[in-house]
Amino acid sequence: MSQYAHIPETILAAVWKEQKFNRDLVTETGEKIEVMYVGDENTETGGPDFINARIKIGNLTYLGDIEVDNTQGDWRHHGHNLNKRFNKVILHVIVNNESNTKVVYSQDSRRINTFCMAHFIDEQLYEKLRKSIIIESDNRTNKVHCYKVASYASEKAKIEILTELGLARFKRKCERMIGRLRELIYVDNNHVSEPLASYSFPEEVYQMKLTHEELNKRHVWMQLFYEEVFEALGFSQNKQIMQNLAHQVDIDFIKKIPVSKEDFIPVIEAIYFKVSGLIPDDTGKLHENVIQYLRSIQEAWEKFGQSYTGKLYHETDWHFAKQRPQNFPTLRIAAGARFMKILLHENMIETMIKKFVEIHTITVVKSSIRSMFVLKADGFWQKHFTFETKSYEDNKYFIGSSRADEIFINVVLPFLYTYFHLFGKPKLSQRAISIYTEITADTDNHLVREVAEALKLEHSWNKAVLSQGMIELFRSYCSKEKCEECLIGQKVFAEEF
Repeated sequence: MSQYAHIPETILAAVWKEQKFNRDLVTETGEKIEVMYVGDENTETGGPDFINARIKIGNLTYLGDIEVDNTQGDWRHHGHNLNKRFNKVILHVIVNNESNTKVVYSQDSRRINTFCMAHFIDEQLYEKLRKSIIIESDNRTNKVHCYKVASYASEKAKIEILTELGLARFKRKCERMIGRLRELIYVDNNHVSEPLASYSFPEEVYQMKLTHEELNKRHVWMQLFYEEVFEALGFSQNKQIMQNLAHQVDIDFIKKIPVSKEDFIPVIEAIYFKVSGLIPDDTGKLHENVIQYLRSIQEAWEKFGQSYTGKLYHETDWHFAKQRPQNFPTLRIAAGARFMKILLHENMIETMIKKFVEIHTITVVKSSIRSMFVLKADGFWQKHFTFETKSYEDNKYFIGSSRADEIFINVVLPFLYTYFHLFGKPKLSQRAISIYTEITADTDNHLVREVAEALKLEHSWNKAVLSQGMIELFRSYCSKEKCEECLIGQKVFAEEF
């Protein structure tokens, strides 16, 4: 029933938990369902909605997990069919079976029954759902607790506060980069192979005076930039493991691989996928072209990867759930391989610095540097989301203009500020901040849009410093309910408005 489509999943989970259905439950294949225990709500990110459930389907009793989605298609769209975290699911609960598909399949090819709750909800409960949707939408849209009184603070005051928050966020990123640069220099000075160990750096590392000779170590700056870009490619759910991948398969290891520039991408792509653990164990049901691609990965690994001594990850370390297929880690890794070719073989950092210094028009320097990160899709990953799943249509970009814009704002500008600051060039470091405060952000961040709407600043959400300020406002104050510490909160919740 289409009237139930796109209900927030938190509400659907509540319907399952309360079990307020108007008749006996039946699967989409016609088997009777008896719910003995609905399960415990799962607080783990990226896992099924309920765990430890106990249900009887037909004559068989099952113990396992319950996943609640809007539509039957969400099972694949959210990547559950590729995620081992969902291998214990015993029932897929949906509200709209648009495809009229009776079952879904887990990553290990196990058949999972579907229950469509829309057929078992009475009108009274539907009315309750409708009201809950309004409340849920209100709560979701108005993430800022003061949204109903936000207009009591002037637009000028709100913009000034957000600008300060945006600048604080920028400077904190620069400080983090400086800290990581110190770690990398320490590792390099001590001739330690970093992937072999997990470091606890002595406190004096962060206080030591860096010499001009140490700052001139090109490979250290490349490693820092490499890690920052990979973190940005990982989005929110996979940013840490993408950065870990850059730690493990580091610049020194990659530079020692005896491979030509022409063969660089397939070889480094193979190494990334072997280290990531994303290569499927069971290839029996895969198409021949996928098997051929997997064979090429294995051959490259056997030839070039045997000297790798770092950590190997597992598929369960990555998050596919609740992401658009275009943002799946498989495509992010493919993007990373192509970025590395530009970084290593096309003097990316030197070119970027040259553009920054020589181009004086802000919009032109932004456009020129950003274009370096826009990567068109090619090869195997032009037609696939995962090893098992073909894309609906050809993937056009590994990194599009929106993601390139975010990399320019969150990685390139802080990196350039850090670089020029440490080399004692204050005019150029200050220019990085000036560009940051003046440019617009050609991105589509839902959190920023919602905060802007709540603050009645819809026309300001796309200015880079303000959008970053809104993210900082939400994460440091709104989400932690620190209204009394927030400068906007102090203004709008004051006794005299």
